[in-house]
Amino acid sequence: KTAMQRSCELHFEGSFFGRLRHFVDIIDPSTLFVSEKRLKECIKLLDDYKHGSLPPGVFHALCTQAIIHPDTGEKIFMPFRMSGYVPFGTPIVIGLLLPNQTVVSTIIWQWLNQSHNACVNYANRNATKPTPTSKFIQGYAGAVTSAVSIAVGLNVLIQKANKLNPATRMIIQRFVPFPAVASANICNVGLMRHNELSEGIDVLDNNGNVVGSSKIAARHAIMETAFTRVVLPMPIFVLPPIIMSYLERFVLRFLQSNRRLLLPIHSVVCLVTFGLSLPVAISLFPQMSQIEVSCLEPEIAMATDCKVVTYNKGL
Repeated sequence: KTAMQRSCELHFEGSFFGRLRHFVDIIDPSTLFVSEKRLKECIKLLDDYKHGSLPPGVFHALCTQAIIHPDTGEKIFMPFRMSGYVPFGTPIVIGLLLPNQTVVSTIIWQWLNQSHNACVNYANRNATKPTPTSKFIQGYAGAVTSAVSIAVGLNVLIQKANKLNPATRMIIQRFVPFPAVASANICNVGLMRHNELSEGIDVLDNNGNVVGSSKIAARHAIMETAFTRVVLPMPIFVLPPIIMSYLERFVLRFLQSNRRLLLPIHSVVCLVTFGLSLPVAISLFPQMSQIEVSCLEPEIAMATDCKVVTYNKGL
């Protein structure tokens, strides 16, 4: 990337609301339907911008950022793009929040959820260093095991809580997915991107040149990404149970005579909360983050005169 382009991106990502506007465009599901021809046109537009053959300030290739990985330059598989997170993840969220879950259904939905999360985390990682297949398998196994163990454990504890009345028990069961998913998401990010901690990630100077590889920057990137994965499910798994409990309580007569509407209403509530929470969560930190050279390894400080370097945090 040119210094001018990176300057524009960093300025755009400088404030939370600037990042929010940016990521609302990036996660737009309509980018899932961009044709190969249109994508090539956008890539050409981006190349023309880089080489200065477009007027200053003209840059309309957002679809490339939604589809192309910034480090590898390759297309991200559709279900694992940020623009595909809500469309492909909402059915799983609906399944996780269904009441009266059995142990088997809990295991199945948690496995599906963490499988999707693992692939999203891997597809949107910092890819400046190659990741062995063995690391992917280890991360996937660890994330799925932690999620299923926590969720099943909490469900069993609630089912054994005989002092709780059935209504209270059902409400609590609806909230079980949040701590299970939030804790598993932390493990998922850490394990799926563990290779970055051991190998480090590239940090760039003001001109976009690689200064070196930093494990400290990798740790910052993974911690920030893990935090967004805790914030992301908060409204998704907390608001729908509250809204559905309210509807079932105060619109009881209507719902009793129209039980078939429960699932569609539940689905819409999940879709709306997921769609609103995703851009907010990933906007908490810039994708292209900056860190002071004095906070990094000594060899990084010796390799550049810049006081601040930039790295791809991942999404």
